[in-house]
Amino acid sequence: MHVLRIGLLMLLGALLTGCGYNRLQTQDEQVTAAWSEVLNQYQRRADLVPNLVNTVKGAVQSEKDILDSVVEARARATSIQATPELINNPQAFQQWQAAQGELSQALSRLMVVVERYPELKSISGFDDLRAQLEGTENRIAVARKRYIDAVQTYNVTVRSFPTNLTAKVFGHDVKQNFSVENEREIARPPAVDFGRTESGPQQQQTQPPQVEKPG
Repeated sequence: MHVLRIGLLMLLGALLTGCGYNRLQTQDEQVTAAWSEVLNQYQRRADLVPNLVNTVKGAVQSEKDILDSVVEARARATSIQATPELINNPQAFQQWQAAQGELSQALSRLMVVVERYPELKSISGFDDLRAQLEGTENRIAVARKRYIDAVQTYNVTVRSFPTNLTAKVFGHDVKQNFSVENEREIARPPAVDFGRTESGPQQQQTQPPQVEKPG
């Protein structure tokens, strides 16, 4: 009886392996891990926003609308509960995606404004904050790419025969991925080049072309 039980377990294990069950479990765990890292890096960025606003608001008081838009965008982005289950809920995922995109755009506008205030470079802690923001944006890009690749691999397995049959039996469905439009937008991190001033290239571009007067 004991030998029969072992034989049945071995047969069941072989069947599960052949039908892709183990592969689905492995890839599902990889997606979950990659998603956790995406959330971790976006949360890190959200945590930096209050420090950024508090650091620059004294020097850019006239840009209150821009500062308010960043604060409001952060509030919307952090109001959505980002759980592992989010990637299985298309509507919730799209809402989270849109909120993160709004924060990216608000930060981009703020960075453009900040370039007009070179005196910010002399504020204590500003350079460190800039470096942290740059590093976080880079880590977001890396984490997002890993997640995209993991989801693509997993979704192919879920949709392919015969593993698609196993996926249906065990409740595995395709997971949400970043849309092409959103990926183009958030793959472009906010510009954090504070070295340019109004005498830089932008001003040169706005100068009218020289027209030679007729002799």
